[in-house]
Amino acid sequence: MASSNPTEAEQASKTAGKADPPPVAAAPTNLLKAADLGLRLLLFVATLVALVVTVTSKQTKYIYSLKWVAKFNYSPALIYFVVACSVTCLYSLLTSILSASSIAKPSQPTKLLLFFSAMDALMGGIMASATGAVASIAYIALRGNSHIFWMKICNQFDKFCTSIGSSVSISLLAAIILVLLVMLSTYSLYLRSHNFS
Repeated sequence: MASSNPTEAEQASKTAGKADPPPVAAAPTNLLKAADLGLRLLLFVATLVALVVTVTSKQTKYIYSLKWVAKFNYSPALIYFVVACSVTCLYSLLTSILSASSIAKPSQPTKLLLFFSAMDALMGGIMASATGAVASIAYIALRGNSHIFWMKICNQFDKFCTSIGSSVSISLLAAIILVLLVMLSTYSLYLRSHNFS
């Protein structure tokens, strides 16, 4: 007499037909989340250091009994650089909090990944433009330009120029971190679309 209860083999065949989400995707997702948080914290430190070094860079020299002062707020390019570092530093702090809160969740919301990708690209453009502007001013301060009679000043204000040069190097690192974050968010979106396809 045939039993009405399904056998174990039938139940196994039914459950085999249902596709579960791939268990392998959890490990790369957790790794990507940790990398995202680490890069955002590194971005926060880099922009904060560049900001503090630029704002505190000041040197006073007496040349021919005249007092000359070099400060960041005497140059529009350096003011723009300070604003760009401030905005990116605040942004990196806020997104670090968002990134840390998403680690406890099983998967990041797609909207959050899209937000990260778009805003990281925007901040990367701002930091790259600010770094380029200050680098051009720093080069003229270091070498001058004899064609238009711009004199170099780094032979007189060496400490100030060293501080600005350090800030430019650190901000270049921050711009590279933002490029890596854009790539990371884009790759996370790719994995998500690949899993759902």
